[in-house]
Amino acid sequence: MAVKRSGPVDSVTEQTFPVRVLQAKRPVLVQFWAPWCGPCIKITPIVEEVAAERAGVLDVVKINVDEEPGLADRHGVSSIPAFVVYADGAPAKAWTGAAPKPLLERSLGPFLR
Repeated sequence: MAVKRSGPVDSVTEQTFPVRVLQAKRPVLVQFWAPWCGPCIKITPIVEEVAAERAGVLDVVKINVDEEPGLADRHGVSSIPAFVVYADGAPAKAWTGAAPKPLLERSLGPFLR
């Protein structure tokens, strides 16, 4: 399965989602985004920075809602950017909206141990 790389954050698809997210050994932050979404573009560098800094404890992936509408629908995504943290193969926390890095890290705090 090919995984698209665009920096420290992989793009996942319906095909790669089970392996990259559901079977991951550590928590996974999933970012739902689209290239036309201003707030998504604004927060992506922050998400990539967190991904690089927390590479040993947290996996970070992104899903383009235009290319993967089924994944967005299954997660109830109606507004982007949207985030879901998976832990032990199940959704553990979800939120919507761009936020500064300290707020993102606070949301991820329980999963960074």
